Amino acid sequence: MTKDCRHAKHMDKIQPFWVMQLLAEARKLEAEGQSIIHMEVGEPDFSTPQPVIDAGIEALLQGRTHYTPAVGDRALRHEISQYYLRQFNIEIPVDRILITPGASGALQLALSVLIDPGDEVLLADPGYPCNRNFVHLLGGHPISVNVSGETDFQINPQHLPEVWSEATRVLLLASPSNPTGTLIGREDMQAMIEYSESHQAHVIVDEIYQGLTYDRKSFSALEYSDNIFVINSFSKYFGMTGWRLGWVVAPACYVDDLDTLAQNLFLAASTPAQYAAISAFTPATIEILEQRREVYQQRRDYMLPELQSLGFKVPCVPEGAFYIYADCSALTADSYQFCLQALHQVGVAMTPGLDFGENYPERYIRFAYTTDIANIKEGLERLRAFIRAD
Repeated sequence: MTKDCRHAKHMDKIQPFWVMQLLAEARKLEAEGQSIIHMEVGEPDFSTPQPVIDAGIEALLQGRTHYTPAVGDRALRHEISQYYLRQFNIEIPVDRILITPGASGALQLALSVLIDPGDEVLLADPGYPCNRNFVHLLGGHPISVNVSGETDFQINPQHLPEVWSEATRVLLLASPSNPTGTLIGREDMQAMIEYSESHQAHVIVDEIYQGLTYDRKSFSALEYSDNIFVINSFSKYFGMTGWRLGWVVAPACYVDDLDTLAQNLFLAASTPAQYAAISAFTPATIEILEQRREVYQQRRDYMLPELQSLGFKVPCVPEGAFYIYADCSALTADSYQFCLQALHQVGVAMTPGLDFGENYPERYIRFAYTTDIANIKEGLERLRAFIRAD
């Protein structure tokens, strides 16, 4: 006899990633022999830099396969602290840095120590879908702040009085952002941190695309307060997606709670990955990463006018990450169907706005320029033929 599968009520609110369904469909078509141009998944196409790979191999050969402390290996935390000092002239004590299994592990820790059921978390719509799902998982209420090209698809200080309530507990920001690749300026970042702190709320800043900026130098929100949580990752700029490694910089008063949670949720991040990541900060690796950043900028600069020539509108130029969030309303009334049909008919994989919230998702498509220019050119030519056929 088959038993009913009963699940927790919060699962009704947690949505899957539509892009993963499209990716699965794309992989199926590839297995059947169809050529697919991938511009859907936000993963660097470059392999992990060789110095990092070599360090990981060396760690394995030396038997460094046992648990580290839940907060992470101290040598890696020290390297991260020095990185903030070199790059941003910010002194971050090692004890405020915790290593996590990816940035998602860091976000889960930070939200878990801050929100109770019923608490509200303000976040941008469009935004990364995992953020609102974590809030639902904890019994909180994600409050979407509808943003547009007029505000660079970012929450700004003018939004806060309009959406703030007595239940607001956390303001969650992302710079550079996914899916739009836009940045929050220094003045706006400082103003929003000050507003939140004056209203006894916390700020979490997602900086996982830090380092991947093109038209202005990146900065860290840590310049403006010791009382915020900053999430970062080795996945994007450092090219270590499959190693599953991230970190959180936390206010000193929360470190013990985060440590306790980490012990219970995942005990520790991968030990070989942590030893490998120490080499991510060497001059040889940074040189490789900066060369790759320049390649990403070249791709963006090629793709942007080409998309516009196809009829897509780009409300604001992305200055970071590796995404272009394009308005497709002149071409279709349903971005999901557009993406699905383009995948099947011309073999181009893109991400519909449906993945990123409820703020006119049918009007937008995210393009990831995580493939070389030859593939981008081929993909856009296929899209041109697809659009003309319609």
